[in-house]
Amino acid sequence: MKICIINGPNLNLLGKREPEVYGSTTFEDYFAGLQAKYPQLQLEYYQSNIEGELIDKLHEVGFNNDGIVLNAGAYTHTSVGIGDAVKGIETPVVELHISNTYTREEFRHQSYIAAGAAGLVIGFGLKGYDLALESFLR
Repeated sequence: MKICIINGPNLNLLGKREPEVYGSTTFEDYFAGLQAKYPQLQLEYYQSNIEGELIDKLHEVGFNNDGIVLNAGAYTHTSVGIGDAVKGIETPVVELHISNTYTREEFRHQSYIAAGAAGLVIGFGLKGYDLALESFLR
């Protein structure tokens, strides 16, 4: 089973940025643990701070993967384009957020991705990636 994890803006700073919200583990370290924990999955990881690059990646993997885990970061709340890309591809997408967006600023309560997503995982820290992967295994 082929799964692509796509992370959006500022998620390259995990482990450094607001550790009280996002923890102190880098995503690269966490991803290595996911690969070890789920050897039956062919996992790919992609991160970009650029909206168009995220859309391009969704188009690239959205017709030949078994699943996508998408943490679009702040673009979740602003990007109609990413939301449209999720709706336009065949591969199921699980929208993911490390923090509970509903306990944060009100503008973070809106998602342009959710309407096209197969499901959402919100507020479980990095463990949310495990939950998203598990959803594809069921």
